[in-house]
Amino acid sequence: MPSVIIHLNNEDPVLGEIDALPAPTDYLIIVKNPRKRDGKDLHYIEANVTTVIWPVSRINFIEVLPAAEEEEVISFVRE
Repeated sequence: MPSVIIHLNNEDPVLGEIDALPAPTDYLIIVKNPRKRDGKDLHYIEANVTTVIWPVSRINFIEVLPAAEEEEVISFVRE
């Protein structure tokens, strides 16, 4: 389940998890555990909500965060 940062029109970015990246034909995106980037609750969503459905038309762009196993990859750096 990829973690993403969703940049909504006229709102702060939202961090959450999605089951799959949206296809070009999708109208909606389902986000689980929506929160601010610092982990705090979003002021416009009730505290007990765990899943939100947003129309793709409200989204400027989506950043896909690397999975935990991808972060552990060691690469060589020239200094």
